[in-house]
Amino acid sequence: MDRTSDDAGDVARPTPDAAAPAGPRWGVWARNVLLVLLLLAMLWLAVNVRLPSVDELQRRLEGLGGVAWIAFAGLYALVAMTPIPVTIMAITGGLLFGVIEGSLLSVVGVLLGSWGAYWLARALGRSTVRRLLGVHAATVERHLEDAGFAGLCVLRLMPGVPYWPVNYGAGAFGVPQRTFLVAGLVSTLPGQVSLVSVGAFIADPSVVPGVWVVCTWALVIGMTVWAWRSWTGASSRSLPGERRRAG
Repeated sequence: MDRTSDDAGDVARPTPDAAAPAGPRWGVWARNVLLVLLLLAMLWLAVNVRLPSVDELQRRLEGLGGVAWIAFAGLYALVAMTPIPVTIMAITGGLLFGVIEGSLLSVVGVLLGSWGAYWLARALGRSTVRRLLGVHAATVERHLEDAGFAGLCVLRLMPGVPYWPVNYGAGAFGVPQRTFLVAGLVSTLPGQVSLVSVGAFIADPSVVPGVWVVCTWALVIGMTVWAWRSWTGASSRSLPGERRRAG
């Protein structure tokens, strides 16, 4: 009886944390302040920052000599973390470097920027990022609710969805890092090469660049259909790099 009484008393006894008065939630305040600063930074970038013209960018890169590749990839990574469309950078990469070099630099740049946004979102937290995403929140969360590989690929390939909400959403809505990186590479590669090919064709409107444009855009369409079918469960074949679901 004594032991039963003691156990009951232990259950009823409040823990120190529960008994302590609720203090200021510094973590929530810090996240909200960081959200406001991030929103203001993005608004300022969207309104005030204009990427240099192709001719001006080419002159600047030529002046950098051997570090031009690093400079372009670094600039691309910064752009990928903001609402500035990455399409501009990819096409510029084709204009300046051609299909092969431009594709390599564009893929490296966009993946680095996406990875940075992913970790920033993990620091901000789910509720904070949901407010940051605004009109994109519902679409991104619906595709990533099961932390799925195919859902992330669909968002990357689907027209009308910018890269930045996908990056921040993946970090906030629980997509594992391995899934984010591998799915990002699989879905980003065809899209980036197709845009770079357009830039290369503008610089040199000949047969070979034209073939690159046709082939890469056909690949983008095919990958989009495949990713959509995989996400909806209509495809029996896994996407490249996707782990098969158990059962």
